[in-house]
Order: sequence, then C-alpha cells, then structure tokens
Amino acid sequence: MPVTHPNQRRNQTHQTPNAKISINPPEMNHKRKLAALLAATALCLNAQAPPGRRSTTSGVPAQLPQGANKEVVQRVCGATCHGPELIMSRGRDRDQWTQVVTAMVTRGAKATDQELVQIVDYLSKTFPPNMPQRTSQPAAGGSGPVRSVRILGSGPDDQHIVDPAAAERGKSIYVAECITCHGNKARGANENVAPNQRGSDLVRSITVLHDRYGDTIGPFLKKGHPTQSGRPSANFTVQQITDLSHFLHDKVNDTLRSSPSSRVQNVLTGDAKAGAAFFNGAGKCSTCHSPKGDLAGVGAKYDPATLQGRFLFPRTIGFGRRGGGAASKPDMVTVTPPSGPAVSGTLVHLDDFDVALRDASGEYHSWKRTPELKVEKHDPYAAHNELLDQYTDKNMHDLLAYLVTLK
Repeated sequence: MPVTHPNQRRNQTHQTPNAKISINPPEMNHKRKLAALLAATALCLNAQAPPGRRSTTSGVPAQLPQGANKEVVQRVCGATCHGPELIMSRGRDRDQWTQVVTAMVTRGAKATDQELVQIVDYLSKTFPPNMPQRTSQPAAGGSGPVRSVRILGSGPDDQHIVDPAAAERGKSIYVAECITCHGNKARGANENVAPNQRGSDLVRSITVLHDRYGDTIGPFLKKGHPTQSGRPSANFTVQQITDLSHFLHDKVNDTLRSSPSSRVQNVLTGDAKAGAAFFNGAGKCSTCHSPKGDLAGVGAKYDPATLQGRFLFPRTIGFGRRGGGAASKPDMVTVTPPSGPAVSGTLVHLDDFDVALRDASGEYHSWKRTPELKVEKHDPYAAHNELLDQYTDKNMHDLLAYLVTLK
C-alpha cells in the first residue's frame, strides 16, 4: 500500500457512505490556536489595567472626543489595530501627526488619500502639543506612576513627558557631573577621551529607556556611580535625579523623527525666478508639466516641505494643508511576443522569469520570459529619478521657490 506524506493529505476529503468530510489544513488549526491565545492575552492584560482604562463592562472604556472626522479615525485606526488609549496618550502638532499616520500606512493601515487627510485634521485639532497628559492613577498607597500595558503589547501608556524647565536644570547637573564620559548628547564619549572614561550611550540605555521620572535612574545612582566632580552619586537629591531624568529623556526624544531637531526648518531659501528658468530650461520639467495645467494651484495644495518631497520623490505619501496628494502613477509595460501583436498595460509583475500586465479593459496577461520576448517598461517617474543625479542644492531650492508661487 503506497504511503502518502502528511503534507499531501492537507486538502484531501474522505468519503463516507452518508457524508463527505473535509479535513481542515493544519494552518487553520494554528490560526485558531493563535486567535485563542491572543484573546486570552487580551483578557489578562485588560484585567491588569487600571480601572477606567479597561475595555470591559466593569470599567468605563476610553472614548475619542467628539469632533469632525471622528468616525473616520475610529473606522480606520480603531477597528482592527488599537484602542483610543494609544491615540490619546500624547499630543502632537500637525507635522508630527502626519508622520504617525504615514507610518501607520506603511504598516498596513487602509484608507483613501482623503481619509488620511481627515484623520490628520482630527488628530492635530483634537490632540495638539502640550495637551493635558492622560495618566493612570497609582495603586493604593503607591507614590509613583503606574506602569500599565496596552493590549497586544503596543507599549506602555505612561510615557515620560519632558518638563522643559526641569530638563534645563538637569542639563546643568549633567554638564557638571556626566558630560566628560557620556558626551554632550548623552551618546557616549568620543575617541579623544581616555578609554577608562568612555561612558555608555545613555540614549540607548535600558535603565534610561525604562525610567519614568527617576524611578530607575535614582536607584542606579544610589548604588554609587563615578562623577566628574568626585561627588558621591548616592548623595543626589530626589529633585536632582528627577531633573536629570527629564534631561536624559529630552536627549532620547531628540533622536525621534518627531523631535524638533528632526523637523524640517525653513526650506524656502531659493530664487523663484531662477527656479522658473530651471523648470523651463535645464530641468526640462515643462516637457511633462504645465503651471496652468497639472501644476495649477500646487503651491496652495501642499506646504513647502511636502511639496519639495513630492517633486524629489514623487512616489512617497504626503499630506497637503488642504487636501491629499494624488495616488502614484503605475508603471506601464509593453510586451511583444515572437508572434502576434504587442500588448500594453499596467505592470503587475516583472522578474527574470515572468512578466504580467493588465490591459486597459482589465484583462490579465502573463508570459514566461524568453530571449525572443521583448519587454519594454515605462516608468512615469524616470525623469524625476534622473534629475536626482543632476540637481544641485541651489536647483532644488530655486525650483521649490518657484513651485510655491503657483497658487
């Protein structure tokens, strides 16, 4: 009797006198087990969360505040990914919320360009910078913030909110006691410092990253740590430790994309007339674009930083002040077989072995690649890509200054 490998029996059916019974693939069982595990994990974490942050009838679930486009945010952001707590944990300005939403798109969030703009509008108006922080209440008898964990491991909800005044005081302590070994940005000393004085990168320190208002930095220093002045670190006051904690978290925040130090500053430094000359001359932009056609009003549609990104990297996602950008144009391809007419359409797949396209009527075509098969790919952004090797800084700034005038 021949032996059948288990993998060959996944989708077999067994015939009985009265019924046809289908065998479930092992993958289905795995998925069911995973779903059950995630559900159990969610229940456990929910039970550990402070009252008022739980998503059960025993507590009051967090709700997004009323506002225009709230329903869009709930549908796109909260339906399958996370609850309102993650959104409401921290305020941001419009540019920072745009970066957050763009990151969510890269992770699989599904929405139209118009919906993405509506989401950014709602978030930036409802959760602006310096909004009151939503914090969990400490447990009975506790003296510090409570660490609660969001469902499915999306991170703690007790982010350290830097107090600028405390960070400035902490900077003085850092300069007096720490800077020689850990560097002016808390990223570790450079090679000019003696090896025995080269401190670690505090921005990536687990002690600092886990710290909230000195609750892990304090105990570490109380054990004794070398200082520049020779002063025992165990003698630091609670206030000094808290201020130092604010300063170090400020240095951590400086490494984030949402940090002011990472924000785009004034990019309108070019000459609009020189930009117009480049547009119509050396840049050859006018061969494909028209100030009164496809570019009409582009200066009002996008803020300067987004507009610069759009013409340098046109495939990237950007949100304008008053509307979303158009979807990227697809690559086109023309395939000419050894016999028969050429077929053109939107490129679906292309590698060393196969090519596939969908023609204007929506019909799908595919071929095995052979030496006799002619394939011509047409990238609508090829000219933009070529210009990246030709632009000078002046060209880019001048061209942006010109495009901003097209309102």
